[in-house]
Amino acid sequence: MSAALRVGTCSWADEALSKYFYPPGTPPRERLRYYAERFDTVEVDSTFYRLPSESAVAGWAERTPPDFVMHVKAFGLMTRHPVKADVLPPDVRAAVAVDERGRVDRPPREVRAEVFRLFRGALAPLRAEGKLGGILFQLPPYVVHKDSSLEYLTWAREQLGDDELLVEFRHRSWLEEENRAQTLSFLESLGATHVIVDAPRSESAKNLVPTVLALTSPTLYVRFHGRNLGTWNKRGGSAAERFDYLYSEEELAEWVDPLRELSQQAEDAFALFNNNASSPDAGAPRGRVAQAATNAMQLRMLLDGAGVPARGGVEPAPRLL
Repeated sequence: MSAALRVGTCSWADEALSKYFYPPGTPPRERLRYYAERFDTVEVDSTFYRLPSESAVAGWAERTPPDFVMHVKAFGLMTRHPVKADVLPPDVRAAVAVDERGRVDRPPREVRAEVFRLFRGALAPLRAEGKLGGILFQLPPYVVHKDSSLEYLTWAREQLGDDELLVEFRHRSWLEEENRAQTLSFLESLGATHVIVDAPRSESAKNLVPTVLALTSPTLYVRFHGRNLGTWNKRGGSAAERFDYLYSEEELAEWVDPLRELSQQAEDAFALFNNNASSPDAGAPRGRVAQAATNAMQLRMLLDGAGVPARGGVEPAPRLL
């Protein structure tokens, strides 16, 4: 068992990519097609904020090649995040209580089940084309390791049917030494994938989990969030501000051996970059580069140079962009 590693970015439409990755004047509808000529996988993160429509998902399937893989981030209500009531379908909104901030926080379990059903139904075009990867469950920092959290993940696994569940923890209690073995064993029993993270290192921040190099399913899934500790817990900032970080080649090289070893144990392997801001680059005609795309291409080149199998057949993005 050995998987060729696919490398891509978390989103294909964030501001940094739109300004510094795509050729000037690229219509929004054509960005995914351009992206898919250069990468063979992507993570859809817009679905965290709003349930996708089946027509939009059909467009994603139509604009990507046959062997492309799209992972989809679960809608916030599925992962126990509060959501704005106005993003919910009218029939769902009518069945829930809305707080003074216009949010839905703790809906009845039957309402969550309906949200799961709507979410999964919208992904049918990707599923039919064999392009659907996993459903990313990024849990909020207040979901800690305890029995009720385990029960919820077990229930959520059931709601996803045959779709793959990718679980990223945001509270260190899950992967601290005292709970680590139980957490990994639990995910394995669910057939769920442990999402490995590269993120800032801190012993005091409870919402920063350790990097644990372990597989709990046949899928290797690594998310690179950058290592900007100073902005990780910045209040009121955008995602681009929180994950503003350009990895150095030396930092990426740290991952070559672990990715080689883990890929040899996996059937499918993915590395996705979530550092979604831009950085100055005097050699770029527009003076800046999109961090995620730049680092994804750098990692792929490092893996190629080290003889680590990686998916081929994609054209590197031109340097002038």
